[in-house]
Amino acid sequence: MARANPVDKHLITQREHGFSLARIGKMLGPGIIAVLAWLGAGDLITSSVAGANYGYSMMWVLAISLLLRFLIVNIIARFQLCNLQGMSILGGYAQLHPVFAWFMLGYALVMGHLTNAYMLKGAGEALATLLHLPYPLLCSFAVMLAVWLLVGRNIYGQIERVMKVLLCLMTLAFLALAIMSRPDLGGILRGTLGFSIPPDKGVHGALLVAVSVIGAVAGSIANFVHPYVMKEKGWTGPEHRRLQRNDLLFAVLVGIIINLAIWVVGAEILGPNNLKVETLDDLGQALRMFFGEAGWYVFFVGAFATLFASVAGKTTAFPRLITDAVQHIMPSRKQRYGKVLHQDPLHKWFMMFILVTPLVWSLPGMPDFVTLTIAVNALNIVGLPVISLGLLVMSNQKKLMGQYRNNLFENIALGFATVLALWVAFQLGAQLLTA
Repeated sequence: MARANPVDKHLITQREHGFSLARIGKMLGPGIIAVLAWLGAGDLITSSVAGANYGYSMMWVLAISLLLRFLIVNIIARFQLCNLQGMSILGGYAQLHPVFAWFMLGYALVMGHLTNAYMLKGAGEALATLLHLPYPLLCSFAVMLAVWLLVGRNIYGQIERVMKVLLCLMTLAFLALAIMSRPDLGGILRGTLGFSIPPDKGVHGALLVAVSVIGAVAGSIANFVHPYVMKEKGWTGPEHRRLQRNDLLFAVLVGIIINLAIWVVGAEILGPNNLKVETLDDLGQALRMFFGEAGWYVFFVGAFATLFASVAGKTTAFPRLITDAVQHIMPSRKQRYGKVLHQDPLHKWFMMFILVTPLVWSLPGMPDFVTLTIAVNALNIVGLPVISLGLLVMSNQKKLMGQYRNNLFENIALGFATVLALWVAFQLGAQLLTA
């Protein structure tokens, strides 16, 4: 069925009476949620490890990844808002070929499990450290139970607001620390334009770290969360296109500032003090060195808040994506349960799978938190070629997109993302085979 194109009276009223800060705050919804969804342990660990081990020499990886994130998410959002048949983003992939829906189902199940694996592990370790308990597994279980009991209930909204405040405090602490460290602006510029992979240093190889940064930022399946949040906000048609683009730009700019601050802390403080980011406490020590015990507590409280909010966010978002994929594979389920995804009984089981099964990675003998985080984010590179290629084809379909098809720069960028993902995956595979 063709999409209707109603006039947004609310927007017209705002244009007539001007924009207040309160109105702007209400409009900036999905972008803020996107920042919280993106800024998890992936960005925190990959950026700090890259900075601590390799200084600014791989800053170009972060720059390219952030640019690709904006382009990919913007095209995803535009497709959902502007396609002429009112399709969801998964519907767009599914209409190309049924194999895309199957791929998204498997990819979301695997990456949802693994993403929550390191999030739960990190949240348990952060909580155990704060409480001075030698039982990180028990603390991970407590986080899992709390998320299960709180998600979807009215009280969770209040807790999430507290978590956002704590996350902001940690972000401000890193930003202040980055400024106080007097970053080498020339080094940042040279690293951004350098396009080189330095020799391996530290526990994690340079190529693995580079792939992990790309996976955590540009290739993250969390990028698919944005359309679902837009829908809940009520942004459903071309009339919301400008709002969506500005909102996303705001989110990406905030992400740039945060990632850059974390990278600078790694390059200017952790590296010179021989802190290699092998545990969460290595990051905490950076804030302790400058701000004393208060800085250490700010970091761990903020890290716990980030990880807890990320576990809750992933537990909410991934089941929607998985259920949507299932309903495109089996359309009878959509006809039976309607367009509200959580009404499908499978949604609850997918939520349980995404939240409970990752606890196995918190058992003794499993990879440490930092190694698991880097490895899982590097795995995101597997899905990036499929995601970018599918997006390239469907966002250029005239019958679907009409005047909203990609411009030349966007097509080049998606092609570049595909080639980059294939190249780094090949290089990493060759390196692992010869190791």
